[in-house]
Amino acid sequence: MTNNKKKSVKKTVKSKQKFNIFSILRFIKKPFIAIKKRITNYLSRRPHRSFRLTRRRDYKKELILPGYFKFTKDVNRTLWKNRKIFILLAIVFIIFTAIMVKVGSQDTYDTIVDTFNANSAGGFDGFWGEVGKAGILFIGTATGGLNGSLSESQQIFGVLIILLTWLSSVWLLRNILAGHKVKLRDGLYNSAAPLLPTFLVALLLIVQLLPVALAVIGYSVAAVTGILSGGVEAMLFWFTAGFLTLISLYFITSTLFALVIITLPGMYPFKAIKTAGDLIIGRRIRILLRFIWMAVVVILTWAIIMIPLIIFDSWIKGVVPTIAWLPIIPVIILLLTSTTVIWVSSYIYLLYRKVISNESAEA
Repeated sequence: MTNNKKKSVKKTVKSKQKFNIFSILRFIKKPFIAIKKRITNYLSRRPHRSFRLTRRRDYKKELILPGYFKFTKDVNRTLWKNRKIFILLAIVFIIFTAIMVKVGSQDTYDTIVDTFNANSAGGFDGFWGEVGKAGILFIGTATGGLNGSLSESQQIFGVLIILLTWLSSVWLLRNILAGHKVKLRDGLYNSAAPLLPTFLVALLLIVQLLPVALAVIGYSVAAVTGILSGGVEAMLFWFTAGFLTLISLYFITSTLFALVIITLPGMYPFKAIKTAGDLIIGRRIRILLRFIWMAVVVILTWAIIMIPLIIFDSWIKGVVPTIAWLPIIPVIILLLTSTTVIWVSSYIYLLYRKVISNESAEA
């Protein structure tokens, strides 16, 4: 009897040891199984494989969109139809920017003009010379030349104001197109809930723009060193710069949609990025061309407005020197900045809705 008890105790100990070993193995294997499952799900959603030719049937997706001009006109019509609320939003943007960041300095603008006139040495004569001069001043002022060096707090406030304007624009458009009657107050108060997730996705967007930033830095260095004068070095530089630019454009195409998806209730940054990536599979180039068109429209609009105003500002202050202190150009730049943030956010959101409607039609 005693021997039977000893045998049963030994069997119990062995079974417990086996159970503990299997439990440890399962615990070790669990994260690897989760990673394998995630990779399998990713590969099932994405038809492309490295170094393999993807069949057209596997990646081709329908994307029925209005033409470039028609879609731009639709965006403008939507904003114009609800111009009251969006004009108020632009005014709020301007007020917060003027208080928490600052308006571009007129003294800085005058310094830029004087420096340019001194260095040009009469090289811009006649009507087209004035246009060329205004164009160069436009590039210098539009790229932040009037703001000088902003403090860390001003930079933070500037980013927050842009994010809040983006969130408010998307929230207002989503509710307006859903048939709800909304006020600007509702948009400002209710749209800020996903501020932190939106900030994280925006950080990813900034990281994805680093390759094109390296290309710009490389261009400034190459221009000084004379590499761009010709030869194999210039060819290699432009090839590398173009490759870096394409990398940034490739990644930000989905991230711009993720900035819209993250505004949905209960959405998390990683899930928004994954959803945006799945949404544009098979459509990336066509959507990217829409974003490039958006950038072209913004640049042309700024140039059409700013170049004549710079010429007018120079002329009127030469005729009436007593108004030389008026910050006409800095104020116009602030107005255009607020309008651009609202228009770009509206363009991306409405394009996102068009792609979603195509996705629903295919389903």
